[in-house]
Amino acid sequence: MNSIRFRTLLLGAALLLPACSFSDDSLWPSLTGEDPAAAPAPAQPAQAPAQPVVGTQQPALGTGTFEPSGVTPGASTGTFVGSKIVELREELNRLQQSIGIHNGQLQQLRGQLVANSQRYHGTIAAVNARLQVGTTPGNPILVQQFNSAQGDLDRLSQDVAQLGALTNSVTNNSTMSSFLSESARAAFAVSGAVDEDHRQLAILEDEVNRTDVLIDRLLKEATSDVRRQTNYVATERANLNLLSAGIKTGEIFGGSLLNVAMGGAGAAGQAIRAGAPMSTAGRRPLVVIRFDRNKVPYQQALYNAISRVLERRPNAVFDLVSVAPTTGGQARVALNSNKARRHAESVLRSLIEMGLPPARVAVSATTLASAHTNEVHIYLR
Repeated sequence: MNSIRFRTLLLGAALLLPACSFSDDSLWPSLTGEDPAAAPAPAQPAQAPAQPVVGTQQPALGTGTFEPSGVTPGASTGTFVGSKIVELREELNRLQQSIGIHNGQLQQLRGQLVANSQRYHGTIAAVNARLQVGTTPGNPILVQQFNSAQGDLDRLSQDVAQLGALTNSVTNNSTMSSFLSESARAAFAVSGAVDEDHRQLAILEDEVNRTDVLIDRLLKEATSDVRRQTNYVATERANLNLLSAGIKTGEIFGGSLLNVAMGGAGAAGQAIRAGAPMSTAGRRPLVVIRFDRNKVPYQQALYNAISRVLERRPNAVFDLVSVAPTTGGQARVALNSNKARRHAESVLRSLIEMGLPPARVAVSATTLASAHTNEVHIYLR
């Protein structure tokens, strides 16, 4: 019963696909290069416009500032413990100076991340606005803007890498702070100290502890920034791949298919692989693309069909089959089979550009006597 309901849902979604034709014996969409003006099309429900790929909003950066409070000066008492206190105080002062430098670097990197992200999203918005109203395939203006956005994203990636290097330096500061804390506590047990030594040691220990807390806060914020920004850049690279596909076709797509899949319940954190191709005997294809002319504009309809499946079944995997007709003799069949495989490779590249992980697709080839031209069939596993 659930399978029947799901196929009914896919049928309703498929009726909205542009440039689709339906055979009398199949309820599944068929993308073809035939002239749509050849026969009057039945009335279709109004289709909602595709949602532009505006990019993922940059996650919030931390707002903390980390300025050490300074080191309380003190005079040497002339004892061994007193001289040790002077050394520890100098080490703490150098540590706090290092923290101040790292804090300045953190604030500068945050500013760079925000500036580069704003410039990136401004460029992406301009590209999507042009695609939304329609444009020519491979529009050179959009290609130039895409290259600019890619450069901005590369700069964002470099900023995140510098932020990661900063966290490593802060980790070294944390190690030094722990050493100073242990040394200050151990100095209390050294004999030959005067009361002034212990008074200064108590002050020094408190300042080391406050510095350690400051380092811990700095490290936590910087680490969180690195994690969130790394995920953000990775997501935007997937969106850029999809945007590149849209520029090639002059059409606008929605979000990356990977994001659509990961947005569904139960998909997060799962590694899904298609495995070996399954037999297609008795199965109805989800999509049929007929390559009956040189350029078949299948990308938009293909994206719509796959994205609707992933919205319903985030864990879905697919079988992609190149189909060649069996007419024309053995040489013609071999030639058509090679062409069909190249078409299948093209469709697979399109799916990957749209964000579908390659592991979600199993590719195979076959011949069909009922086929009149080279085709690519996509089945839902």
